[in-house]
Amino acid sequence: MGIDCVLFQRLTALSRVIDAPERSLMLGRQGLHFQGRFGRFYKRALAANDYNPNARELIRDHGYADAMWDEFDFGHVESMDMSDFEAADHVHDLNVPVDPALHGKFDFIFDGGTIEHVFNVPQALANVFNMLKTGGTFVSANGMNGWYGHGLYQFNPDLVWSYWQRAAGCEVVQCVALPKDPNHPGVDMPDPANEGVRLRKLWQQLPRDQIYLYYQIKKTEGAALTGPAMQSDYQNRWDKAAEAAE
Repeated sequence: MGIDCVLFQRLTALSRVIDAPERSLMLGRQGLHFQGRFGRFYKRALAANDYNPNARELIRDHGYADAMWDEFDFGHVESMDMSDFEAADHVHDLNVPVDPALHGKFDFIFDGGTIEHVFNVPQALANVFNMLKTGGTFVSANGMNGWYGHGLYQFNPDLVWSYWQRAAGCEVVQCVALPKDPNHPGVDMPDPANEGVRLRKLWQQLPRDQIYLYYQIKKTEGAALTGPAMQSDYQNRWDKAAEAAE
């Protein structure tokens, strides 16, 4: 998808609260899409986080976000793609396991809409987990609702909690349904397992628009892939049935 205004706002704020990465990875070489009608939101995000440049100055002729990553101090930033068409540093198909030489090498990984185009999502997520250092941060923004005909998939918040927290043992720092309209602050998506129900009522707080599933993960000490993710409401039913049978 590339980095639009709402993702720019999030990344600008994120750059001030995480430890400065030494080595970062973009899944797909990300473009920076300046949306002129939202110019005031770019300026506001930069000013609120003590950055001086105009957002337009972060766009180079090639249209990629390289200058933004440099300005926001994300360290040495590399990219991975299944083709060398956009001069990716690592040419790799996320449908298959990454080279073990890349395991534990990145402090920060950003997916601005790549995994939704990968058929083998479990393998793609496992690749991210394996490439991320302990203590590292993964940020994802893929389609959740309204992206009809865009990618192979749209994602549910339950995937974030079921996979990253329960199956992988990582910390879910935030999980947000984020409309593309920068006027909308987004809606927090809590763990459905704690709510006891699916998050259907929260949809009432969202516009009929393209919605990102935006989330931030921290790979904690001892995190490990222990098995497949199970949707929480089904898991809860099975657990309760097992307890009742004892």
